[in-house]
Formats: sequence, C-alpha cells, structure tokens
Amino acid sequence: MAYSAKVMDHFSNPRNVGEMKDPSGVGEVGNPKCGDIMRMYIKVEHNIITDISFMTFGCGAAIATSSMATEMIKGKSIDEALKLTNKAVMEALDGLPPVKVHCSVLAEQAIKSAVADYYRRQGIDPTPIVGDIPECEACHV
Repeated sequence: MAYSAKVMDHFSNPRNVGEMKDPSGVGEVGNPKCGDIMRMYIKVEHNIITDISFMTFGCGAAIATSSMATEMIKGKSIDEALKLTNKAVMEALDGLPPVKVHCSVLAEQAIKSAVADYYRRQGIDPTPIVGDIPECEACHV
C-alpha cells in the first residue's frame, strides 16, 4: 500500500494536534473495533473557526486526514467547514489507498460532530444545520 508524499508528511508532521482548552465544540467519531478514533476540537468566534485541533488514535492515514482536514477549515466559517467533503480531503492529500478511504470519511464526520456539539452548547438543535452523522461503515466489520 503506497501513500503519497503529502500523506506521509501529514502523518510524520501532523498539524494542529493536541487537546484544546475551553473549546467551543468537540466531536468524536470512530470505533475501537476498526481501530480509528478521531476527536476534533473547534474554537468558534463570530461564526469563524478561529482554532482547531485533533487527537486521533489510528493508522497513518487517519492521522494524515485529521491533520489535513484541520488545515483546510481553520479560519473558515462554520458554513464553509460543513461543506468540506472526504473527497476534498483525499484530493488535498493526493489520494488514499481504497482501504483507507474511510479515514477521510471519519475526518469529515469529526468536523461535523464538533460543529454539532458547538450548536448544542448554544442551545440550538444541530440536526437541521449539520444533518445526521452516520457511523463509519468500515467500523461495522
């Protein structure tokens, strides 16, 4: 299984890694059965994600997709962040092997989960805005 240079760079030198103090929202997705668990932290000010960090337990692709996803939405509005797709994350990393595509799905879901938590903390039902966040299909094996 070959990884791109960008995947290797984000795995070896992850950006925005670590637990955040006083986050505006926290999202956790994944399943210990599949071996990948992602936790995303966001800080939101005036509808802008001013800071983001992650803690990921998983393979190199899971770490790389978490890192790239945080880079792609830092400084963006919540609406822009919710438009980030796993396909965009994979393209930014110059692709992933087919068996690792679920890692990019988890990165997308982790961001949505963090935004949903942010809305819940504001007393707003996140479902009409964020939508349903399905479980990882790869985690059902």
